[in-house]
Amino acid sequence: MAQSARPGVFITFEGGEGAGKTTHISFLADALRSQGAEVLRVREPGGTAAGEALRAIVLDAGSEGLSDQSELLIFEAARAQLVREQIAPALERGAVVLCDRFCDSTLAYQGYGRGLSLDFIRAANEFACQGVYPQRTVLMRASDCAQVGLQRATRHSADRMECQGDAFHANVNRGFDEIAASCPERIRVVDSSQPKPQTARCVFSCLADLFGWDPENLPFDDAFFDGVESYHGKRPNERQDQ
Repeated sequence: MAQSARPGVFITFEGGEGAGKTTHISFLADALRSQGAEVLRVREPGGTAAGEALRAIVLDAGSEGLSDQSELLIFEAARAQLVREQIAPALERGAVVLCDRFCDSTLAYQGYGRGLSLDFIRAANEFACQGVYPQRTVLMRASDCAQVGLQRATRHSADRMECQGDAFHANVNRGFDEIAASCPERIRVVDSSQPKPQTARCVFSCLADLFGWDPENLPFDDAFFDGVESYHGKRPNERQDQ
């Protein structure tokens, strides 16, 4: 996957269920804003009016009859709209874009999880991305056991993807590991089973070169990283967080 040549910075966060992506995206966004950066947070599927409508369909636990092929194309349609309407314009004006899931999730969930053709998915991803790709991807790995992450993600309720069972999510996690191994120049793996402040430091360190930070001496003190403990929960529509 080629990197975007646009002037902004495009970072994606990936991982299985309950890996802590939303928490650490929130924390990183605040850190970047404190340094004067424009930050756009988006999520997949979603981030646009059309994308949120598609999200409601594909993640609705009541959409039991949805075929694997339809599921894939819904994710790609939402991505194409998100890139065109939100991500590409933000990068053109020099913003930092933080995206909760992107192409790697489609390979992991619909490829390794559903068993659809990886080659077809790669071609569909390329079509939907319109030449816009992340400079860096942070893969959050919560545990070696998919069941642990699922339990964390579904404490209050479960969406359609979260209801797919342990075997499905084990295949998804295996897919993420194989994708990361094939793209070490882009993907950095972070153990999110550590205490949150330590995990946040690891996230910041693996992105340091993108922002001119020293990974061994980050421009934030211990109190700042301790503040990650207060970040939790999901935001209903991250496209509003600009």
